[in-house]
Amino acid sequence: MGTLVWLRPTAAPAVPAGPSAAHVVAAGGVNARPRRVSVASRCTNPRVLQAGRCRWLVVRSGVTAAAAAADDPEDSSELSDLQVASRIRGVFFYAVTAVAAIFLFIAMVVVHPLVLLFDRHRRRAQHYIAKIWATLTVSMFYKLEVEGMENLPPNSSPAVYVANHQSFLDIYTLLTLGRCFKFISKTSIFMLPVIGWAMYLLGVIPLRRMDSRSQLDCLKRCVDLVKRGASVFFFPEGTRSKDGKLGIFKRGAFSVAAKTGVPVIPITLLGTGKLMPPGMESNLNSGSVQVIIHRPIEGNDAEKLCTDARNVIADTLLLHGYGVH
Repeated sequence: MGTLVWLRPTAAPAVPAGPSAAHVVAAGGVNARPRRVSVASRCTNPRVLQAGRCRWLVVRSGVTAAAAAADDPEDSSELSDLQVASRIRGVFFYAVTAVAAIFLFIAMVVVHPLVLLFDRHRRRAQHYIAKIWATLTVSMFYKLEVEGMENLPPNSSPAVYVANHQSFLDIYTLLTLGRCFKFISKTSIFMLPVIGWAMYLLGVIPLRRMDSRSQLDCLKRCVDLVKRGASVFFFPEGTRSKDGKLGIFKRGAFSVAAKTGVPVIPITLLGTGKLMPPGMESNLNSGSVQVIIHRPIEGNDAEKLCTDARNVIADTLLLHGYGVH
């Protein structure tokens, strides 16, 4: 990569000729050690600068990964070891979740006819199996702390749950709560072997992004499910945060709550984005995750419900050192 350096004109600068004019010294601060960088294009005529013309020179930065590694090989080695450990942990994570999913999916298939006959909308048996699957996976790889369980309504009471979205691990974490809420997921995920089939048995609601008709059908289905006694779950940001900061909330979830008269249950997720950042799903870092369940919010004004729920989650994120857009 090249770095652009703008050389300001000075009064009759003394620019030496020869090879020494092909280098500049870049310092990183008062106490920083100067580093030498090479100029890709030399100015062979010092009078160009004396004439008051500003020249853009492309220089190749000496602060590269190779130089950094040469300067401090111990830090580089530690970083490499951490990356390898995260990758290995990620491989084992997916191996465990895949093996567990196969056996538990069989259990879902066995009980599914009874679920359709006696519990078509809540599907408590299927969600109980999903809770076992998520708990088995999560407990082996990171510590989970849950605060505010007393704020969760019973499974027999429908509600609209909302949370911030940081990572692929959010779904695993939320399933451990044992509540029978219906997630909304991209239609492409349903094509995944075992996992996608299990989502279908759970009653997860499919959504085609960028399709306004699909979005409208999705909201109608959510309203229908809530009226029939089931709960639904939304990530109001619409997608995972790319930078870890809380995004703008969309009103869909809150319009469902306003139309059906059920409470909104805000949930703050802390730490999942650090363990498995977006775009790095093959890695799993070590650490812990905290889930904070806030008090229910009730009302019939979707805009106010949206504002109140976002403020609660935003305040909690800021309190724990996270950013908010």
